[in-house]
Order: sequence, then structure tokens, then C-alpha cells
Amino acid sequence: MVGSIKVMSSESYLNGAIQNHNGTEQKLDEFRRFLGKADGDLLKIVGVGAGAWGSVFAALLQDSYGQFRDKVQIRIWRRPGRAVGRATAEHLFEVINSREDVLRRLIRRCAYLKYVEARLGDRTLYADEILKDGFCLNMIDTPLCPLKVVTNLQEAVWDADIVINGLPSTETREVFEEISKYWKERIAMPIIVSLAKGIEAELDPVPRIITPTQMINRASKT
Repeated sequence: MVGSIKVMSSESYLNGAIQNHNGTEQKLDEFRRFLGKADGDLLKIVGVGAGAWGSVFAALLQDSYGQFRDKVQIRIWRRPGRAVGRATAEHLFEVINSREDVLRRLIRRCAYLKYVEARLGDRTLYADEILKDGFCLNMIDTPLCPLKVVTNLQEAVWDADIVINGLPSTETREVFEEISKYWKERIAMPIIVSLAKGIEAELDPVPRIITPTQMINRASKT
């Protein structure tokens, strides 16, 4: 009796997982068709900005759709060169060793040794480097899934189908003005999704509030 219950529960779970997998892939296929993507033509999604919200959003997409490597590519851009401080590296090492799943993942990817070296002060880690292993500098205590990280902005966005703005409002205008230079030769603009919070004030010609979406729209037309 107990054995039968266990088998039924296992089958039910397995069937549910398969159905969920098929439903996710079906939604992806429908969206690809909506965008006119041909078979073998990757749907390219890039997150711009790797703060906490931008990194989590990219990780959610990677968790949900990253398994369909022949249909979608999910990447995230962040600026290079941001060093991880010694105290943060020590804390990160503690986080890694407190999570067996994370520890096993790093060992399997041959990425654990660099965190040992950073803990001992023999190596400097960088924010873009640890993000590839699923660690956002803004939220070290909450490991994410590994992410595909790009540090060259032009490489990240020039042929993207969907761009997700994870930058703060204070940086949105500047970065998207640069991005617009790489889109001048594009026939069609990508879909842009903005996660940015905050607003800016503008005084000329009259006082008004500018939202991140308006900043992106203006920058894309320059």
C-alpha cells in the first residue's frame, strides 16, 4: 500500500514536471513566432545593468528558459573592473560553504579554488567574474544561477531582440545614449523592458518629471 502511494506520487510529480516543461517551451515558441524568428535563429535577450533587481530578473529568465539553448540566449551586461573587497570575499566564501548545492556546483565547474584564494588574500575577484557563477555583488547572501555575462556594451546589445533595463534611473539616460549609437544601422528596434525605479526632474522648458522609460525613448531617437 505504502509502495503504491510512493509510486503514484512519483509519477504525478514527473508528469507535472513534464507538463510544465512543455508549457514553458510552448510559450517560448509562440513568442518566437510573434517576433518572426526562424528555426535555428536564436531569440537574444540581454539585461543591461547587474544590480540586485537586474541580476535577479536575468536569473529568473535563465532558470525558466535557459534550458532551451537552441532557441534562446540570455545574457547580462555589467561594467568590468569592479573589484570585490577582501571582507566581501571572505563573507562570500562563508556563504559558499554554507550551501552544499552551491559548493557542489562550483566544484563541478572547477570554479571553487579562486574563492579559496580570494579568502586567503592571494587573489582579487571581480564583480563580473563572480556574477558568472551566480553571485551578485549587491546581494552576496543570495546565490543565483550561473549567468552569461558580457562586459562589452556594444557586443551585448547590437543584435539583441529584447533589452531589459536594470539600471538605476540616474544611469539610464547615459547608458542608453551610448547604446543608441550601436543601433543606428538596425532596421527594427528591439523590444525594451525597463525595470528602473526612480525619476528625474527637468526644468526646461517647464518643470516636469522624467521617467526612465521616457529617458530611453529620447535616447533611442538621438
